[in-house]
Amino acid sequence: MNIWLAYVGQFLKVRLAYKGDFAAEVAASLLGAAASLVFVFILFEKVPSIGGFGRSEVLFVYGFSMIPFGLFSFVSMNLFEFGDRFVMDGQFDRVMLRPRNGFLQVLFESVRFSVLADAMVGFAVVAFAARDLGLSFGALDVLWFAVAAVSGVVIFVAVFTSLASLSFHFEDRIGVSPPVYNMIQFGRWPIPIFGPPIKFFLRFVIPFAFVAFYPSTRFLGREEFQALCYATPLVALAASAVAAFFWRLGVRRYTGTGS
Repeated sequence: MNIWLAYVGQFLKVRLAYKGDFAAEVAASLLGAAASLVFVFILFEKVPSIGGFGRSEVLFVYGFSMIPFGLFSFVSMNLFEFGDRFVMDGQFDRVMLRPRNGFLQVLFESVRFSVLADAMVGFAVVAFAARDLGLSFGALDVLWFAVAAVSGVVIFVAVFTSLASLSFHFEDRIGVSPPVYNMIQFGRWPIPIFGPPIKFFLRFVIPFAFVAFYPSTRFLGREEFQALCYATPLVALAASAVAAFFWRLGVRRYTGTGS
């Protein structure tokens, strides 16, 4: 933790060297996060509900999804650049020479402060939707909210760690993360609106349905989804186990750049 805080402190100093640029980046991120919600309001100007979910329910799910996404994006920069920077450019050699966990070094070496705006907007949207729905939060609700949000972050990290691990086997500067990253949007909507193939994919292959939709159903009073709702932490653990397996397999396969 001390090493990570040192990383964060150094990175923040670098970013604040150009304060105007940093402020513009944060403002742009806030606007981008807010603009993504415009479509939801436009959609519900045309229809009263979607898949049996009203506007406030969809907003609750959408806002909830932005919280783990923002926290994940804060530390995920190197997962997207892993094949390019660490494998093909050989920077993983440096990581392996240090007497600390290699994965945590990769994950925490770079952070993005501006994307925390997504989490901030997410909290605001959840608060707005909860008030509109007349929801009240007790101690157990707050506890579940925290557990579900952390589980969502873990699922995101696990999925993209598994994808980054493929770079150990297939040297590709771009990798397969970009198309999967675009699928995060599917997890921000009620799962019943999708067809069976997409439902299956979001539940059992890339479990983005457990990042926001299923955990949110506890607050929305959707009894039909309760079993899957409370399975969220187990899905996070399973995804982590898969990611750890692929990571260790990839590290054993790594042989350096040869130059």
